[in-house]
Amino acid sequence: MTTRSCRFCGAELTRTFADLGRAPLSNSFLAADQIRLMEPHYPLHVYVCEQCLLVQLEEFEKAETIFSDYLYFSSFSDVWLRHAETYAARMTAHLGLDERSLVVEVASNDGYLLQYFCQRGVAVLGIEPAANVARVAESKGVATEVAFFGTATARRLADAGKAADLICANNVLAHVPDLHDFVAGLKLLLKPTGTITVEFPHLLRLIAERQFDTIYHEHFSYFSLLVVDKLFARHGLTVFDVDRLSTHGGSLRIHACHAGDASRHRTDRFHAVLADERAAALDDLATYDRFAATVVEVKCQILEFLIAARREGKLVVGYGAPAKGNTLLNYCGVGPELLRFTVDRSPHKQGRFLPGVQIPIFAPERILEVRPDYVFILPWNIKDEIIEQMRAVRDWGGRFVIPIPSLQVI
Repeated sequence: MTTRSCRFCGAELTRTFADLGRAPLSNSFLAADQIRLMEPHYPLHVYVCEQCLLVQLEEFEKAETIFSDYLYFSSFSDVWLRHAETYAARMTAHLGLDERSLVVEVASNDGYLLQYFCQRGVAVLGIEPAANVARVAESKGVATEVAFFGTATARRLADAGKAADLICANNVLAHVPDLHDFVAGLKLLLKPTGTITVEFPHLLRLIAERQFDTIYHEHFSYFSLLVVDKLFARHGLTVFDVDRLSTHGGSLRIHACHAGDASRHRTDRFHAVLADERAAALDDLATYDRFAATVVEVKCQILEFLIAARREGKLVVGYGAPAKGNTLLNYCGVGPELLRFTVDRSPHKQGRFLPGVQIPIFAPERILEVRPDYVFILPWNIKDEIIEQMRAVRDWGGRFVIPIPSLQVI
C-alpha cells in the first residue's frame, strides 16, 4: 500500500475531505485530432492532514508538465484586470514605490498585473514558467523570466541584484507541490524591509459555499490562514495583515515580512480572520468530515436540472471553459448530450474541447447565433461580468444558470 505524506508536516494522509472520482487534468484542453485518443485520468481524491489540517491532493503529474505550456491567460477577465489595477495603485502608494523600487511577481502570467506597476514608473520582473504565456507579457513591456520559482531561482536572482521591495504571488500557492522550497524562496528574494503579498482562495469559503469545483489536479493544496500562518512562520516570515477579497469565490490576501522586521505589527484584520476560522471550526476535523456530503447534494441538483431541461426539449449551453468547470462537469458526468457546447473569450481555447467530457468550445458569439434557453455559467465567480456581457440572452427569454453554492436559474 502506498503511503501518502502531507506536503507541509510529513504526516501520513488517511482522512478524506472529498472524493470526486477520476478526472483528467483540468487545463488539458483537446484539439480536434485528440478527441479519439485515450485521455489520462487521475484520482481527484482530497485529504485533510490530521496533524496540521492542510487540505491537499496527491501529486500525480509534475508541475513542469502542467505549467510549461499553459492555456490560462489572466487578461481575458475584465474583473480580474480591475482587481490587478486597484492592487497596483494601492501598493504603490502604501509602500512609496518609485523608479528605484523593484516589484517581482511570481507566476506573473501574461503581465496582467505588472503592466500597471510599469505604468507608474516602477521597475518590475515577472517569473512565469509557461513560455507561451511569458511571451505575451514580454510583448507588453513586462520583463519576464521563464522559470519555476523556488530557492534556486530566488538565490540566482538575489545574487544578480534583483532583491524585491514587493513580491506578489496571486493564485499560485495552491499550484506549488513543494511548499517549503517556495516559501523559503520568497524569503531569500525579499529585501530586509520588503513586503510579500500572497492571494489564495480561502478554504473557509470553499467549505461554506460548497465550492468543490475549485478542486483540481493543478491545485495541490487548499489553505486556511491557520495553516498559512504556520507555514510562513516556519521559514522566518511573519504574516501581519490580511485582506478579504471577493475574487475566485472568496480569497485572502496575506501581507508578510521578515520575522525580524520590527516596523510591522499584526493588525485587527489578521486576528479577525483567525477568529472567523475558529468560529467556523476549521480547527476541528469534524468540519472537514462533513464536506463530502454537501458535494453530492450539488451534483444531484445539477443533474436534475439538466436532465429535466433535455426532456422538455430545452437547449442548454455553457459559458466559459475554466478549470473549475472541467472539475464540475467531469464529476457530474455531463457531456454534450446535456450541455451542447460552451464558449470562451480566450482564442487559445476556442476550437478545442473540454477534457474528459469533450464538450466543444466556441467564441461567445455562438450563443447569439443559436439563442439557447439556458446559459450555464461555469466560471460562477465572475457571473455578474458574464451576465452583463451576455445581456442580449434576455431578449429572447433566455435565462442564466449558476451551479454553486446551490443551483440557481435567473
